Amino acid sequence: RFLDNLTPIVWMTSVDLILVVVWSFTARFGYLKLYPPRNILVVYGKYSPKSIMEKMSTRTDKYTICGSVSIKKGMDEVKRQIKECGNVILMDLPAETRNHLLKFCFRENIRCYSVPKISDIMLRQSEEIHLFDTSLLLFRNAGLSAEQQFVKRAFDILFSALFLIAVSPIMLLIAICIKACDGGPVFFTQDRLTKDSKVFKLYKFRSMYVAKPDAQYCMTRQNDIRITPVGKLIRNIHFDELPQIFNILKGDMSFVGPRPECPHLAQEYQQIVPEFDFRLKMKAGLTGYAQVYGKYNTTPLDKLKLDLVYIENYSFWLDLKIILLTVKVLFQKENTEGIKDWQTNAATKENLDKIGKK
Repeated sequence: RFLDNLTPIVWMTSVDLILVVVWSFTARFGYLKLYPPRNILVVYGKYSPKSIMEKMSTRTDKYTICGSVSIKKGMDEVKRQIKECGNVILMDLPAETRNHLLKFCFRENIRCYSVPKISDIMLRQSEEIHLFDTSLLLFRNAGLSAEQQFVKRAFDILFSALFLIAVSPIMLLIAICIKACDGGPVFFTQDRLTKDSKVFKLYKFRSMYVAKPDAQYCMTRQNDIRITPVGKLIRNIHFDELPQIFNILKGDMSFVGPRPECPHLAQEYQQIVPEFDFRLKMKAGLTGYAQVYGKYNTTPLDKLKLDLVYIENYSFWLDLKIILLTVKVLFQKENTEGIKDWQTNAATKENLDKIGKK
């Protein structure tokens, strides 16, 4: 109100916007010229490299897949292709083979990426100690300390109570919409797993049509016809999970932690990845490391690795970071992608074949 003439501010803002756009495009052009996409060779073992190749092919600004080679071709052929391509990513290789190729790449100054094994994640967080002139790696494997458990629980109670007050009008509106849509129940409950394999009743807003009593549970598929119109909206923004705040207040869950899995799905995943129950060293969470960096249909092995990264690196500040990142991913559609039509769970084709053989 105290400005007689807004023209200088309008001009200044316009010039700022033009400079920002020009700088952004110039910087990106210069970066791509200085750091063009790297040619990557994928070296794999008994599992297909298709999944990792598809992911890397979506980042054409960083990677160019120049091929893949199985270690069955022989070490000499693998090394020849690595030197020819210049960069390599190592997948599911036996420890001895991987170590040999890592040392080869180090000797030849070749950039090398490696998909970590479960033991690699544990090794990264080990404590280095010395026994005279011998180096040792210490794995405490004790979970959270008493102080960490107290702080985490206190934060869960305080934050979930404040959050419940803030979102209660939204939850009331969602409940009314669900009831008006088809007249069915507002809430949906299901058995899920939390710390130490304890089974609890998880609360969610119902996002699907009411199933028959004898209907078998199946993960949500892409374009699933079971989802109601209201359910499609609240699932896309993850608001169907808001009632889990009550699970947090009860102590069944934490605000941040591994995703709570259905008991029978967890059993299926354990046939593929025997270490899958390592995730149960902490309470299940409304959000978590795997929920932020993964997707609904992330494979069991990748989900386990992400959860182990969180468990091994837990801190109060990491929890705060994950909560802030959760806000960012709420509206990312790819995070709610369902499983494919041929899948019964998030396992890949090779994993399902493995279960079938068992």
